[in-house]
Amino acid sequence: GPPGTGKSEYGKFLAKQLNQKILYKRASDLTSMWVGQTEKLIAEAFKQATDEKKILLIDEGDSFLRDRNLSKNSWETTMVNEMLSQMEMLGCTFILTTNLMDNLDAAALRRFTFKIKFDYLRKDQLKDCFFHYFGSEAPDKILKLDKMAPGDFAAIKNNVDIMDITDPNEICQMLIEEQALKEPH
Repeated sequence: GPPGTGKSEYGKFLAKQLNQKILYKRASDLTSMWVGQTEKLIAEAFKQATDEKKILLIDEGDSFLRDRNLSKNSWETTMVNEMLSQMEMLGCTFILTTNLMDNLDAAALRRFTFKIKFDYLRKDQLKDCFFHYFGSEAPDKILKLDKMAPGDFAAIKNNVDIMDITDPNEICQMLIEEQALKEPH
């Protein structure tokens, strides 16, 4: 799903529901400029999660499961192969988030038991989210927004708190401007 829609947060929520701890890894935690080191880091993450009985959550995991047909270098293919191999021998619960589902290697898709799509907030969710973050009713003009995610509300909430803004119309305008940043210029 798009950025800010709650993919990683949902993984953390699932871990809490299952009463398990999470081993959270970003692409930067698992990549190296040295040949073969990325594959080693991937294997170590799966082993650590298995040994510690944690859920392994890899954020922006498309970095490791990019369609091998699009690879330009051999190391890109071996990185995908290592991830696929680790997924095949899975000894832990594994969650991978991505904004780029269409770029995933076809072999990866069959290895996931569940594939959940996250999307922007529906119209009926916009006002609820506004109330949750800002404690007041949202102006009706919020319903014009169609590319908003909870992460956008959280970002504006930080701004609102810093600037001590309480006017719902001013907050709504900030959300409108936040969405405009997503649109191609």
